[in-house]
Amino acid sequence: MSGVIEAVISLLLVAGGIFVFIGSLGMAHLRDFYMRLHGPTKATTLGIGCMLIASMMYFWSVDGKPDIQELLITLFLFITAPVSAHLLAKSGLHLRLKHADKTQGKPVELRPEEVGDKPVPHPDKGHG
Repeated sequence: MSGVIEAVISLLLVAGGIFVFIGSLGMAHLRDFYMRLHGPTKATTLGIGCMLIASMMYFWSVDGKPDIQELLITLFLFITAPVSAHLLAKSGLHLRLKHADKTQGKPVELRPEEVGDKPVPHPDKGHG
């Protein structure tokens, strides 16, 4: 294996570790659900992607052929992470979870066609 390939693999592994660490810190320390959602969906996904690409490059250089499983895992990760984040955020808006006052935006939470006859009761309000 050439030194250039080793350097690229090492750089991807270090960058991936840094992204995963920053994403984990964001998930642990940000204030509300919506802010915490960014940690695993953005930084951690990019970090795991870097690590998978580094692993794919390593085994390709050692074995002489690409490893299809790691490519499929990477594609699956990059396709499913945004979809799951969108569904989690939509659920949070539907449940009207509290958000930090420091957040600037006031999004329209639900469009009229998304509200049914019996909307989901808010967890803070005692419906019974």
